[in-house]
Amino acid sequence: MIYAAGFGTRMAPLTADRPKPMVEVAGKPLIDHALEQAAGINRIVVNTHYMAEKLNAHLADRPVQLIHEETLLGNGGGLRNALPLLGNDPVYTLNSDAVWAGAPALGQLAEAWDPARMDALLLLIDPSRAHGHKGRGDFILDADGRIKRGPGAIYSGTQIIKTDLLEAVDEDAFSTWTLWDQMLASGRAFGVMHSGHWCDVGAPAGIKIAEDMLAAQNV
Repeated sequence: MIYAAGFGTRMAPLTADRPKPMVEVAGKPLIDHALEQAAGINRIVVNTHYMAEKLNAHLADRPVQLIHEETLLGNGGGLRNALPLLGNDPVYTLNSDAVWAGAPALGQLAEAWDPARMDALLLLIDPSRAHGHKGRGDFILDADGRIKRGPGAIYSGTQIIKTDLLEAVDEDAFSTWTLWDQMLASGRAFGVMHSGHWCDVGAPAGIKIAEDMLAAQNV
């Protein structure tokens, strides 16, 4: 699932006439960068809300399914809303406001995924490889790959997650943290470090930072 429904408030004024996933980085919209990461996945769902018609038109000839949210549901609620299209197996989720350099993000998750031990596997970024991101980090990774809250590695907005716990959530709109907190408590939340570089493109300043990152990788 690719998340593309938000208002893109931090990306203003560029989002006055387009949804954030249609903002261009290095000559193509952010949603296309996300779709490159999802290459080879045979079922891709993109959620929409703000200026959905522009995303609908752009993706009309792509092998994706669109699901519109009349009201924003958050990344947890949005995932549950999309389950009729996604099915009941573990799901990749991917934010559409980031750009990657290096090995494919989803491939690194697939190599490390162990459903016998894991309910979620988050792709994390070392702060030295994270561009355009401010903050102290999100998770501490132990020697076994388990994670706990704390300043350390940065969550990339990409994961594999089981969806079993979604049914029990009472709210319509909620964060993935509602699931993660249960998985952290049971010791079934894990992380793996991305081997390449990553850029948060949540605000206009992130565009040039991302383009510089990509250019450096292509030298």
